Amino acid sequence: MTKKILLTGFDAFGGATLNPSWLAARALHGRQILGHTVVAAQLPTVFDTSLTVLTALLKQHQPALVVCLGQAGGRRALSLERVAINVNDAPTPDNAGAQPVDTAVKQGAPAAYFTTLPIKAMLAALQQEGMAAEVSQTAGTFVCNHVFYGLMHALATQRALKQTRGGFIHVPWLPEQGTPSMALEDIVSGLRLAVRCALQVERDTALGAGTTN
Repeated sequence: MTKKILLTGFDAFGGATLNPSWLAARALHGRQILGHTVVAAQLPTVFDTSLTVLTALLKQHQPALVVCLGQAGGRRALSLERVAINVNDAPTPDNAGAQPVDTAVKQGAPAAYFTTLPIKAMLAALQQEGMAAEVSQTAGTFVCNHVFYGLMHALATQRALKQTRGGFIHVPWLPEQGTPSMALEDIVSGLRLAVRCALQVERDTALGAGTTN
């Protein structure tokens, strides 16, 4: 059976007509990376429903690696997220009109989860190729963090996903959306390199290695 990489992106939100996270994920659908097949899927920018869709995808594909992508307007680099927090605090409504304030993603669950991707090794690989990349200490409190936390909770608690590693990457706007921005082809190239590194390196060798922002 071919091993799979699940790569998710979001639909457009906030009045936009596109979301680079989904365009980048879609561009990698079906690609082979180190013997693994990329499966791309779109998540709705909706609290709760996004996790329902993600849960079904995890059950269906039983991936070896999961990388969820989101758009971060105002960032100029691929942001490798370190930590997901158990808080929903929406600055604007999601695509279903929900705007939770200070609620838990998962009641009774830990305050936070760290990514299980080797983000420092991924950072080094990207920067070595001259790509704009950074380690981010916050994924926000909107649907991106909601999905990131839900993913990591699933990986930590579901026996069937015990061997699955995962995390979250924020991507910048595309040039047509505003500045700062990154061309779609550069986002796709960077993500392919980051995923390749994540397959090659199981975990970072030392806390604090590399450069953070």
